Amino acid sequence: MFQTFINAWKIADLRKKMLFTALIVLLFRIGSAIPVPFVDLAGFEGGRLLSETGNATFLDYINMISGNAFTYGTIFAMSITPYINSSIIIQLLTVAIPALERLSKEGEEGRKKIAAITRYTTVGLAVLQSTAYYFFLRSQSALTGDANGNALTGFAMVFQAITIIVILVAGSCLIMWMGEQVNDKGIGNGISIILFAGIVARIPTIITSLYQQYDQGGCYIPMVIIAALSLLLMIVFIVWMDNAERRIPVQYAKRVVGRKMYGGQSSHIPIKVNMSGVLPVIFASSILSLPSTVEMFVNVKEGSGWAKFFKVFTTEHWAYAIIYFVLIIFFAYFYSSIQYNPIEMANNLVKNGGIIPGIRSGRPTSDYIAQVLSKITLLGALLLSVVALFPILYSQITTAIAQALGHTNGVSISLGGTSIIILVGVALETVQQLESQMMMRHYKGFLD
Repeated sequence: MFQTFINAWKIADLRKKMLFTALIVLLFRIGSAIPVPFVDLAGFEGGRLLSETGNATFLDYINMISGNAFTYGTIFAMSITPYINSSIIIQLLTVAIPALERLSKEGEEGRKKIAAITRYTTVGLAVLQSTAYYFFLRSQSALTGDANGNALTGFAMVFQAITIIVILVAGSCLIMWMGEQVNDKGIGNGISIILFAGIVARIPTIITSLYQQYDQGGCYIPMVIIAALSLLLMIVFIVWMDNAERRIPVQYAKRVVGRKMYGGQSSHIPIKVNMSGVLPVIFASSILSLPSTVEMFVNVKEGSGWAKFFKVFTTEHWAYAIIYFVLIIFFAYFYSSIQYNPIEMANNLVKNGGIIPGIRSGRPTSDYIAQVLSKITLLGALLLSVVALFPILYSQITTAIAQALGHTNGVSISLGGTSIIILVGVALETVQQLESQMMMRHYKGFLD
């Protein structure tokens, strides 16, 4: 990977693109440090809205995506989440709404129209999320008040709310624009690179946390060492998982067109083991985070039925891992059913004169492809579950060991499975992007 960046740096055109991309990332990190007007976090420990707890809330997810910008109340607090949610929604609606499906098949013009719809949806979601963030700040008493320290009322309150919401929406739109600029003038994959930068920004904090636990000595030393080695092994595992694929062999029949013969070639249909990427993990964690998020805004009595219900959705509870595992499997199959249509794939093979050796054309071919997809989806979902659940299970195991030895807490791997999958996936995609651009510049045509 490093050799790819070195080789790309030697090409003047790619060097300019890499520098432009680095400039965008720098601007993103600067914006993540500029506070929103009227936000006062002086009364919070460390100037943070969210403390490090075992609960996996939707706010923690946004904070992870934004590189801690959410918890510090900066102009990029919403980060790229409105655009990600908008892209997922439009992608799902493309399958459900015939008009959007027709647009997706109209080539470049259709993709431009869908991109425009995605942008408008992003603005709408940014307004909703920013409004919710304003009320969250107000509920946490994190806004500046009048001269006596009381919360603002009347016109002053309305002006304060509009200012905060407009700035947050503008921040989300600016990030979306910066991502598109990286696609046009940078090395490409702009939104993913900004997402990557936000997660990487949290790594120093995670390293500091592990060092503090290591510094406590005793049983924490081997726990921290095992956690660090496990993170490295997980990265290797994800790289292997992303590159793994199942190839369905295809044989094309010979055809005579005029005086030329076409076909007679052997090929294959590549199906990636991790075909759905990180989406099942994101969907599953988002759903599981809703109860913990609701709990932050309501008063629950200790020992009540609601308290027991909310406790199930904390990462310390054994049921959390089971529900998480089931949801990952479900969403992996759901996304696979949207992305792949076995009947359409079988019809395309017939149109192009291709057959799967040993399988008859038509219904048997579609049934065979559906069977292969089902098995690959299950395998990919199980592999994703290993990555997603390991940090949770490791934290529970180390906590149990630490408590047995008279300590309070175990070793928590703050960098969750979702973050690691995103980091490795974006790094691999960026390297592939650079390799493809270098190949285009070194390709020798028929004039050479």
